[in-house]
Amino acid sequence: MGLFDAKYCSVCGNKIGLLGNRKLEDGNLCKDCASKLSPWFNERRHSTVADIKEHLAYRDRNAMMLANIHPSKILGNNTKVYIDEALKKFLVTRRRDFRDGNPDVIDLSQVMNATYKITEDKDEIYYKDAEGKNVSYDPKQYEYEYRFDINISVDSPYFNEIDFELSDTRPDSNTSEEYRMMVNLAEEICAALLGKEFTPAPITEPAEDGTWECPNCHAKNTGKFCMECGTPQPAAPASDELWECPKCHRANRGKFCVDCGTPKPTNVCPKCGWKPDDPNAAPKFCPECGTKMNG
Repeated sequence: MGLFDAKYCSVCGNKIGLLGNRKLEDGNLCKDCASKLSPWFNERRHSTVADIKEHLAYRDRNAMMLANIHPSKILGNNTKVYIDEALKKFLVTRRRDFRDGNPDVIDLSQVMNATYKITEDKDEIYYKDAEGKNVSYDPKQYEYEYRFDINISVDSPYFNEIDFELSDTRPDSNTSEEYRMMVNLAEEICAALLGKEFTPAPITEPAEDGTWECPNCHAKNTGKFCMECGTPQPAAPASDELWECPKCHRANRGKFCVDCGTPKPTNVCPKCGWKPDDPNAAPKFCPECGTKMNG
């Protein structure tokens, strides 16, 4: 056969369009059949036609099982972990409707391990000298960004790793409330999947004399940057006022709901729930109860 001869899917038999072929060890797969594979399955190129047919049969069984899933616990921000505690099963998806896309239903007993990794990225901050050139501060100063990734190892014949980033937003300080909330959320997800108890990390209050300890080199400081390594001063603790999650109605104190990860509403009164008609023209204080507005 020539390079541009028509190819047909070894699974469904349909003609494969130009650039639509997905190679198998002993055949071809069309993009429609490939779209039905599990998102965690990454061995397609090393699979035979028989392997793919068995995998698609498993996906059909999964769709039937999915109809019986009723999550009692939802953890996450953008990508979420849905746990049915009664059936002892879970799934991971970022779809708004968790059943869309036929996400894999996995038994909690199949979880071998659940961990999270925090990756720090930092970029040096410069200032312009009289000639307009970038010059380093002394000591050097940096901007930080922290990425949180969840890894779930599972005992499954179709895949063995589930990896996803915890949130589309990344904290810029490892001592901020957002960072602390992300750590708590990551640890809660891992604990729930491993059947362990979860206790949120306590809030560390700043020293009464105004000094703060650098989280990087542990030097004592009073200014906005560490005098030894240039790390920014940790953010001040957030207000203790409670707010109600608009999605699951859980009471919270941080920037994200501890149950479902929904961000704290902005331009909404945290006490009585009053909202302005124009979110861009919200007052600083609620006209109904006088409470300071969020955002």
